[in-house]
Amino acid sequence: MSQYWSSLVHRLTPYVPGEQPKLPDLVKLNTNENPYPPSPQAVAAMQEELGATGASLRLYPDPNADRLKDAIVAHFAKFAITPAQVFVGNGSDEVLAHAFMALLKHETPILLPDISYSFYPVYCGLYGVEHRAIPLGENFEVRVDDYARESVGNGGIGGIVIANPNAPTGRLLPLAEIERLVAAHRQSVVVIDEAYIDFAGQVIPTAIALVNRYPNLLVIRTLSKSHSLAGLRVGYAVGNSLLIEALERIKNSFNSYPLDRLAIAGAAAAMADKAHLEKTRLTVMNSRAALTSALEALGFAVLPSAANFIFARHAQHDAAQLAAELRQRQVIVRHFKLPRIDQFLRITIGTDPQCQTLVGALREILGQ
Repeated sequence: MSQYWSSLVHRLTPYVPGEQPKLPDLVKLNTNENPYPPSPQAVAAMQEELGATGASLRLYPDPNADRLKDAIVAHFAKFAITPAQVFVGNGSDEVLAHAFMALLKHETPILLPDISYSFYPVYCGLYGVEHRAIPLGENFEVRVDDYARESVGNGGIGGIVIANPNAPTGRLLPLAEIERLVAAHRQSVVVIDEAYIDFAGQVIPTAIALVNRYPNLLVIRTLSKSHSLAGLRVGYAVGNSLLIEALERIKNSFNSYPLDRLAIAGAAAAMADKAHLEKTRLTVMNSRAALTSALEALGFAVLPSAANFIFARHAQHDAAQLAAELRQRQVIVRHFKLPRIDQFLRITIGTDPQCQTLVGALREILGQ
C-alpha cells in the first residue's frame, strides 16, 4: 500500500486473471482460449490493413468502428438489428465495465449469481454498485424465480447480470427462461453475458433474438472464444438504441478509440466468415463430448456444459491436489478456492491430442 493511493484503490479487490505461464511444452487448459487458429480471412484482412509499410498505423482508427458494426449487423441479419443497436469495445470486459457504469449504477442493488464470472463483483467495487448474490440451485443452475422473489421482497433492483452459459460452471439457461427473466423485470436492465454461447448447441440460443422485443435487454459478446481472437481484444453489445447510446456516452468520456485499425479489420472479417466459425465451434463441441465421457469413465462428475470448458470434480480426490499434480505433468487447468466450488476443476477444451494428454495424466495420477 502507498500513501499516494486513493481511498478507492485501498478498498479494491482486483480480478485475478487466469495464469499465462511462460514455460515451454505446456498443455494449457486453464483460460478457455480456443485451441484453433482464427479465420484466415481475419488474418488476411489485418495484413491488408497493415500493408507493406504499416503506413495506416499513423492514422487514428474510426472511433465508431462502423465497418465492424456493419459486419455484426450482417452476421445477425435474421434478427433485424441496426448499427444503432451495436456497441463495440476493447474486449467484452470493457463493454461490461461501461455497462456497469452507464446502466447499473443506481440507488438500488443489482442481482448476480453467487457463482459466476468473478469480474462482476470487481466492477461493483470499482464503480460503487451495491449488489446481492443469488444462490445457484444445488445443481448449479440459475433459477429465474429466485430473482423475481428478491426484487419484490427488497424494494426493487438496479439490474441483473447473468453469464449464459455461466462461468465457471458452463451451465446454460434456456432462451425461454432468459425471456421470462427479462419480461419479469421490465423496469430494470438485464445484462446477458454470452461469452461462450456459440458452443451451446447446433442452433445457437442467443438472446439477441429478444432485443427488439425488450428495451431493457443488453446482450454482450466477445470474439475471444469462438472466433479464436482472444489476443485481439474485441467485444460488443447488442440492445435497444437508448441502451447503446448510454454506453457510447461513457466510452466517449473515457476513450474514443478503444479498437485499433487492425482489430476493426480483423474482427469484421471474422464476423463475416461464418463457415470458419461453424467448423471451429462444432469441433470444440465434439471434443467436449468426448472429454466428458473420458472423465466420467475415470470417476469424475461433470456438470452439463454449453461452453468451451467443463467443470468437473472427483469424489475421492481433492481438486487442488489434482491441479498441482497435473501441473507437474505439464498440464495446466483452473482451480478456484471459493465456497461451493473448491472441489471442482475448470478444464478448457483443447485439441483432441491435448485432451488425450490430460486424460492420460489423470489416469496416471488416479492409478488407473
